[in-house]
Amino acid sequence: MSVKAEDVKRLREVTGAPMMECKKALEESNGDFEQAIVVLRKRGQASAAKKARRSASQGLVGSYIHPGSQIGVIVEVNCESDFVARTEDFKTLVHDLAMQICATDPRFIRKEDVASEALEREREILRAQAAESGKPATVVERIVEGRLGKFYEENCLYEQHFIKDQTGNTTVRELIDAQIAKLGENVAVRRFARFKVGDGVVKPGE
Repeated sequence: MSVKAEDVKRLREVTGAPMMECKKALEESNGDFEQAIVVLRKRGQASAAKKARRSASQGLVGSYIHPGSQIGVIVEVNCESDFVARTEDFKTLVHDLAMQICATDPRFIRKEDVASEALEREREILRAQAAESGKPATVVERIVEGRLGKFYEENCLYEQHFIKDQTGNTTVRELIDAQIAKLGENVAVRRFARFKVGDGVVKPGE
């Protein structure tokens, strides 16, 4: 089907995907804008999965100081080349990630980074809470697994909803995947530290 140039342009502004990919996504979704976004996200995730095995030894160290200078963040984000590290898209991503960490105070980068001891401790707490309902053990376990998803969302950077997306539909993982697809390189958060006046340094996993 024929798609409107203004729709292609708007889709690019929303997703950051290349113009031709936006056009193809709109054609594939028969002009449905929201479905086209889903198509692009799926492609971004597939592209990111392929590139995730590639070495990312370049990148930037970014920082963000919240107004009032009470909270600050330092974050290292890696990519594959110095060329990509110098692009405005990559610099913007690093800044946005620093802001995300400042606002949400994650404990881990990915859910895979949660220490087994911390995860089991959380399971025990959730299991005890769910058991108070008097439901059968099988139901309790399903409740625990469901609540673990919320735990990951609150404590793992990649699982959090991106604060600049007012719809709440984009996770940080999807934000990074979209940039991987756009930049053509593997991109990953390596480490971060969050400082708050009066507190100690908060490091991933602690």
